[in-house]
Amino acid sequence: MIETSSPRRDWQMVDEGWGRKAVDFATLSEPANCREYVTIQHRLEVTEGDRLIDVACGCGLAIELARAQGASCAGIDAAARLVAVARDRNPDSDIRVGDMHELPWPDASFEVATSFRGIWGTTPTALAELHRVLVPGGRLGLTVWGHIKVSPGAWALAPFKLASTAKVANQAAMVALGRPGAGEELLAQYGFVDVTRIAVPFAWEFADPETFARALASTGPAYEAIQNVGEDAFLAAAAEGAREVVRDGLPLRARIDVVGYLARKPGSASAPALGRSAAASPSGSASGESR
Repeated sequence: MIETSSPRRDWQMVDEGWGRKAVDFATLSEPANCREYVTIQHRLEVTEGDRLIDVACGCGLAIELARAQGASCAGIDAAARLVAVARDRNPDSDIRVGDMHELPWPDASFEVATSFRGIWGTTPTALAELHRVLVPGGRLGLTVWGHIKVSPGAWALAPFKLASTAKVANQAAMVALGRPGAGEELLAQYGFVDVTRIAVPFAWEFADPETFARALASTGPAYEAIQNVGEDAFLAAAAEGAREVVRDGLPLRARIDVVGYLARKPGSASAPALGRSAAASPSGSASGESR
């Protein structure tokens, strides 16, 4: 989920943007991200015995998919109401409310770390924490928005520009991590090696313009726009834009460029031992209590 430009001070405010419509996000928006989740987990070869952390885990769908591959999972998100959904979906996983810049797990706790459009150009220091909690040789997979302007589905993100000028400028700074060379340089700066940039399939699909508008309104960037123009105006603008791309007999489809980064922490994955039971949480407690 998206954080503000001052993450250490403001991460606790994220629930205002993302949590207010957590059920809408979980059921209308997040399922369309499955292509993205599955692609990264496949490329990381997530499997039985892996301990995996998903940072900015949202409503926990990516965790649910990783558990289906046999991984033992943990997650963290700043939005308490999204975490409530994630825990409901993954009752045996250790999912916490907290700050991705101060992960509440010990060093070398996980074989795999993922974050799906959760770490941005405005929150790069979170990578230091991911590096810390990975075992030597641990695998990392991130996604970020790519070249939005040339994407066929750019229309779907256009309503976010209804936010204030300052918020729109911050959104642009956030997505800068998708620019050529930017992610590779940043990951190397934080100690990751074997960095590989990949294209990630991503498409939002919706039954009609009104469903699309409702789904979009459940996101953090939409909340920034709604604060500026009001919810009715935002919904109307989103639905109107979607009507221009309606196709007879086919769903609305917004294909958007998403960039993936695969990397690893130097060393060999020799400690701690692999093969931990999927029922046990990576922190040694299955309670999933908040920080």
